Amino acid sequence: MSAEPPPPTPAGGPAQDDRRPYRWLPPAVRATAAWSAAVILFIAVAALVVYAFVALRAATVPLLLALLATALLYPAVPWLVRHGLGRAAAAGLTCVVLVLGVLGVLALLVNSLVHSAPQIATALQDAGARIASWLGPFGDKIQHALQQASGSGSRLVSSLADGVVSGLGLATQVATGGVLGLALVFFFLRDGHRSPDLVRSYLPGEAAEKVIACGRQAFDAMAGFMRGTTLIALIDATFITIGLVALGVPGAAGLGALVFLGAYIPFIGAFLSGSAAVLVALADEGLGTALWVLGVVLAVQAIEGNILQPVIQSRTVELHPATIMIAVVAGSGVAGIIGALLAVPLSAAALGVVSVLRGTAGTRRRGGGPPGPDQG
Repeated sequence: MSAEPPPPTPAGGPAQDDRRPYRWLPPAVRATAAWSAAVILFIAVAALVVYAFVALRAATVPLLLALLATALLYPAVPWLVRHGLGRAAAAGLTCVVLVLGVLGVLALLVNSLVHSAPQIATALQDAGARIASWLGPFGDKIQHALQQASGSGSRLVSSLADGVVSGLGLATQVATGGVLGLALVFFFLRDGHRSPDLVRSYLPGEAAEKVIACGRQAFDAMAGFMRGTTLIALIDATFITIGLVALGVPGAAGLGALVFLGAYIPFIGAFLSGSAAVLVALADEGLGTALWVLGVVLAVQAIEGNILQPVIQSRTVELHPATIMIAVVAGSGVAGIIGALLAVPLSAAALGVVSVLRGTAGTRRRGGGPPGPDQG
């Protein structure tokens, strides 16, 4: 008995397979559905990762900050080793310098802002009164709101007193995170050169090399951001501090420290630190000096945007300004000021990983990542 003949083939096309109904769809629809599923999966995985980082922020934030500090300071360790120190001693000395630098900047900042806060509050109330007199009846409403705000100081003090316990708890968390981050910086600086061997011990050859390449490219991107931003921050803070000293603004060193810290948050940090300098000048010296300070800040920001960033950042961070703005806003929405600080270096690191996976990463390393065993 002969076998049954196959189902007839439609003219001009292959035979239909009833067991796979999706093949009835046009190829364009199938491709669109596949890409949609991939995008949905990517968004779901990214949302899960972000949720995990936020939920475990007591550990993840010190880890990420330690990676950024390591990316900034790593070149100092091989230099110290070449001059006779062991890796542990070199890493420890680098951590000591890091702690002294951070404490010095914070001390200048806190001292300046604490001494200037009463003058700023008084200046704001005086400015509000002048504006209210200019605006007439509508200004009376503004003046009333300012009086209500000034009259609520005792309620604010009492609410702050009620939150002392929670404030102590927050201080404990910050101190714990700082100690954890500093310990991680030490271990990363001391043992970072061993990371390629660690990866090779867990993964087969080709996969291990791909992971190592991704890690190096991501580390180089973070190192480029940190070093470029630090150089720009030093230049900005120096010029603005010189301008503040020349204009006789009190607390110039602390305001310069604020400008230095604000530079690590693109766009937003420069606006906030510049606003603080203008407010201090308005409080202590008056409107004329405040306008001069505003001119100094705008001039420095113009130099940064038109000269420093194209020359320095274009060699270190390959991100479009629109991408940076979106990353900063998204990071601040997810994790506040810490998210705004981490958004750009993490985006640069992710771009570096993507470039390796696509095979478009440059063959020359930028000199930031931990070297492999063959590189010292």
